[in-house]
Amino acid sequence: MSDTSNPIEALAAHHDSPGEPFYPKFATSPKLIKEAKKLVALYPEGKAQSAVLPIIHLVQKQFGFISDESQQWIAEMCKSSVIHVAGVVSFYPGIHRKCPGKNHVRVCRTLSCALGGGEEMFALLCDKMGIDTKSMSDDEPVGISADGIWSIEAVECLANCGFGPNVMVNDKLYSQVGEAKIDEIIAAHSN
Repeated sequence: MSDTSNPIEALAAHHDSPGEPFYPKFATSPKLIKEAKKLVALYPEGKAQSAVLPIIHLVQKQFGFISDESQQWIAEMCKSSVIHVAGVVSFYPGIHRKCPGKNHVRVCRTLSCALGGGEEMFALLCDKMGIDTKSMSDDEPVGISADGIWSIEAVECLANCGFGPNVMVNDKLYSQVGEAKIDEIIAAHSN
């Protein structure tokens, strides 16, 4: 993690993560530039800044998180400022400022899943994946295993309220997750 006393630079600063070996380092490519320009073109002239969030999603899908280098590039593509991009990145909980693990787990923490045991599932998942919950905070809501294979975060609603507790690994949703299903989930993604 970068050591800086400037809050603007701190917001965009790189945070080391054991998950980084599983994702490519941010670099522009003709394909990425073309896709970003398509997104910018969806907005009226003079409104390129409106493409910041879609381009953030594009970059995160390819590189796993939004690095300080990617924030600079996104700002340039959208004719915006780095602080605006950093503000968007820090506002939305699903946007990662730190590289997640190879397998990213989201655990629903809303009422229906909490009543079904979601909080207990979160703790059990952390224990089984070797993630120290003390390393997580409001500023760093993602916990990552030391080997970088797993990361976890509590999220608001996975839109499957009648079948909780719900867990999503990468983009696969698991419903009615109990202890036995946790072992199955971990086994299925441990390759």
